[in-house]
Amino acid sequence: MTLFLASVTGAEEAQVALAHGADIVDLKDPAKGALGALSEETVQAAVAGIAGKRPVSAVIGDLPMQVEAIVGAASAMADTGVDFIKVGLFPEPGREACIRALHALAPTTKIIGVMFADLTLDPALIRTMADAGFAGAMLDTAGKGGGRLLDHMDIPALREFVAACRSHGLLAGLAGSLETPDVPRLLLLQPDVLGFRTALCAGRVRTAPIEAAAVDVVRDLIPLDERSAAYERQRAPVDYRLLAARGYSFDPTKDAPADHVFVHDLVLPVRVGAYASEHEKPQRVRFNVDVKVLRPPHEAEDMRDVFSYDVITDGIGMIVARGHVTLAETLAERIAALLLEHPRVVRVTVRLEKLDLGPGAVGVTIARERAADMAEVHQLYPAAKSDPNAAE
Repeated sequence: MTLFLASVTGAEEAQVALAHGADIVDLKDPAKGALGALSEETVQAAVAGIAGKRPVSAVIGDLPMQVEAIVGAASAMADTGVDFIKVGLFPEPGREACIRALHALAPTTKIIGVMFADLTLDPALIRTMADAGFAGAMLDTAGKGGGRLLDHMDIPALREFVAACRSHGLLAGLAGSLETPDVPRLLLLQPDVLGFRTALCAGRVRTAPIEAAAVDVVRDLIPLDERSAAYERQRAPVDYRLLAARGYSFDPTKDAPADHVFVHDLVLPVRVGAYASEHEKPQRVRFNVDVKVLRPPHEAEDMRDVFSYDVITDGIGMIVARGHVTLAETLAERIAALLLEHPRVVRVTVRLEKLDLGPGAVGVTIARERAADMAEVHQLYPAAKSDPNAAE
């Protein structure tokens, strides 16, 4: 499951984020860069106002990779009482030395190392951070006018990042000008944290104040994590119309309005097949996927009300990136099973066609439905039987 991090500029915005469901309140000055730091006094005031109701993180600034500057800023921010400190790891000489130097602070402070998808990315830093006692790693973007996280890294690459963090015992966070349509796509990866600033702000201008309604939209798109301070409150009586809007399905066995969401003629290079020759290189496979989706009984207004076709394309991409699959039937089953985890999805048809084996296409079509005993309320992306980020 995934926690919702909201970046705020001080005590006033922190209260908005707190009141509207953020799981982690993150303190930064967006006018000063990707990880612009607030003064220690401003951070202390926000921490006092939050009063332990949520974990608090703070950035230390876009600093050069110099040990004395990094350790000094991190130590000063730790004294404000925040729960997490975010340290930007820019691709400069001295970066690894800075990580190792923070080892002395790690026993008493949870440190999150932030790497940047739009700069030179070194996956080996994950191991270095783990060895230094860091609590987690986050991917962000340094140039806030240069596109979203998903403009720089695709879903399979992000899956590898999350898996690498997990394999080294680190929390995995994703941020970087994320928009609301990105949420269902990134939830497929089950990161520990999704971080937002621009999507929460008036006019989607990251230096503008955050708006309560925008925080509500993101909150509703991310199911409550068991680690969230608000998790227990979901056990209270609920408004089932609101549940439907949030992506829950409480009785898919009854007649209900439904939509047909599809992806047709998606052609990807895939390693699939039982013949030895099919193990040697990828072959072109065409995917046609049709999904019957229950919809809420009101006109769609925002991402809370729809099932995104990006979930289909990203899911296929994530599955085929895992490596060779012997049977086309197995590949089709994996795609159908992934999509049926979404509670609004009640039926999936998957058609796979191998395009390189002869003059025509050959393949398989399967149709799968949600079992009747799975019709109870459950989360948008329930805990998987196995970690989707684990290597097979």
